Amino acid sequence: MKTTHITVTGRVQGVGFRYFTVRCANDLGLCGWVRNLPDGSVETAIQGQGEKIEEMIRRLRQGPVAANVSGLEIEEIESESGSAELSGFAMRF
Repeated sequence: MKTTHITVTGRVQGVGFRYFTVRCANDLGLCGWVRNLPDGSVETAIQGQGEKIEEMIRRLRQGPVAANVSGLEIEEIESESGSAELSGFAMRF
């Protein structure tokens, strides 16, 4: 199980990016959350198997049809023994 924090930049707000992220995460069986940031980017934390996270990153690079993704900042979060696992995938506000 691994956890990855991603910030997506470009035209990613007002285009259904959070809904797209939730749908993709649920399709892949990933847990975590997604939210808009005040600077116009979208932030997400995803938790799951490595290959599923890689597929999620591939989908986020493309985004929904109306989006124009200019970049992804990806940071793996070290899992400590006893660290909390996420449950489900939520949209945060």
